Amino acid sequence: MISDDELQAAVDAGILDSNVRDRLVAFVRARSRTAVDAAPLAPRPKFDVTHVLWYAGALIVIGAMGLFSTAAFAAMGGFALTVTAIVYALGFVLLGRRLWRSLDLRVPGGLCIAVAVSLAPLAIYGVQDGLNLWSFGAPGSYKDFFPYVNGNWVYMEVGAIVASMIALRFFPFAFILLIAAVALWFMSMDIVRWFGGGALGDWELRRRVSLAFGLAMVAVAWALDLLRARQGDFGFWLHLFGAITLWSALAMSESSTGFGKALFCAISIAFIAFGLFLDRRIYAVLGTIGVAGYLGYLAADVFQDILLFSFVLSALGLAIIFLGIAFQRRQRQINAAIERHMPAALRALRPARAFAS
Repeated sequence: MISDDELQAAVDAGILDSNVRDRLVAFVRARSRTAVDAAPLAPRPKFDVTHVLWYAGALIVIGAMGLFSTAAFAAMGGFALTVTAIVYALGFVLLGRRLWRSLDLRVPGGLCIAVAVSLAPLAIYGVQDGLNLWSFGAPGSYKDFFPYVNGNWVYMEVGAIVASMIALRFFPFAFILLIAAVALWFMSMDIVRWFGGGALGDWELRRRVSLAFGLAMVAVAWALDLLRARQGDFGFWLHLFGAITLWSALAMSESSTGFGKALFCAISIAFIAFGLFLDRRIYAVLGTIGVAGYLGYLAADVFQDILLFSFVLSALGLAIIFLGIAFQRRQRQINAAIERHMPAALRALRPARAFAS
């Protein structure tokens, strides 16, 4: 079996023409149509105009039925909200199922399924609201589900996770994992409050839970990179969400002292190295933001009266740019040398996508 990443690497190296690659993929998938229908391949995430429009549309729908829902929407009443959620979900499932059958429309099809999954909490909220099944008092409108920690939300979060698992069974689309990840994150904080964690204060509670949850999510995404790379890039959204959660929790715990800020800068540099090791840009982006923040602190507080600092910093930035140019020209030789000298135990922890880059 040859993965999409390996085929793309062959195209980039000039070994295979892109048209031949596309025809080869289409031929193999056509021959295994039955297997594809039973366990369809997940599309690779891309960043082009078409995909941005698809994801933006799905996120707008998800937000409209949750985070951005109006007071008039909430005033419909619990059972009306449940009926609305079920009707919407069925409609998006039917549309997504139809689109999923076409190989070039599986991204919008999977996004429609993800929208349907995101409506599971709304359906459960409507039942709880209609029957007044609140363990900790009325929690407020449905949109409060997103920013506030509340023990009443646990059933909704469980519903979102179960719906995600069912959807993934029939439509292995990686974005659905993001919905499950968010629900797990919320649930971890709500369950902690059941056991008296609220005494820590909402922000401290969220920071501690986010720190642990971010680490766990990165570990799961890393494991998926190693175990399920050939079935699709299932780690993409988990890496994205886990890295942001972990980095944000570390940033919130940043000390006001100079040592604390320097420590966070060192952590940010480690993020960059980790991103290079896994070939995941999100860690490098967050790490760069952290380093830039520390340099801003040095410029504003430590070296504010030293004129030379700006020039030294500019020279450092320029040197890094030229270092990147030199690395690009010798990237394959450098990667080959690193792989030859890398310990076997460390090589086993590096995803195949990183070796191909």
